[in-house]
Amino acid sequence: MKTHKFLSTLLVVVFTLAPQLLNMSREALAASGGTYSAKLISPRLEQVLYPGQRVRVEWTAVFPNTNAGGCEMELWLSLDGGRTFTTCVTPWIAPNTKYYDWTVPNTPTNAAVLDIRFGCEFYYPESYSPQPASTFVISSTAPPVR
Repeated sequence: MKTHKFLSTLLVVVFTLAPQLLNMSREALAASGGTYSAKLISPRLEQVLYPGQRVRVEWTAVFPNTNAGGCEMELWLSLDGGRTFTTCVTPWIAPNTKYYDWTVPNTPTNAAVLDIRFGCEFYYPESYSPQPASTFVISSTAPPVR
C-alpha cells in the first residue's frame, strides 16, 4: 500500500511540475539563440559504401549556448533520401564527439542520408540536422577485391 501512495504522490508532483519544465525548455531554447547545426564531412555525396565495411562518419557541429546537462547526439539513417529516418546508427554519444566508426548494414540503397541529432533532456529539445547534400550509396554487392 505504501508503494501505491508513493507512486500516486510521484505522479502528482510530475504532472504539477511538467508545465514548469516545459517553460524551462522554451526559455533555454530562446536564451541559446535556438541555433544548432551540423555538417557531414564523411561519407561524401555519392560515395559508395559496402555492407560490412567499417567507415568513419565525421561531422562538424555548432551548438546552442547552453550549460544544460544531459546533452547528447545521435546519428540516424534514412534509406529513402531523407523522407524517413528509421534506424539509429549510434548509441548515445557526447556532444563534443566529432566522429563515429560505423559498420555499414546490409541495406542496399542509392539514397542513404544521415541525420545528426542533438538535444539536452528537459532543457533543449531534440534538434534534427538531416544531411541530404551528402546522400550516399549502400551497395548490394561486396566491396571490390584489392
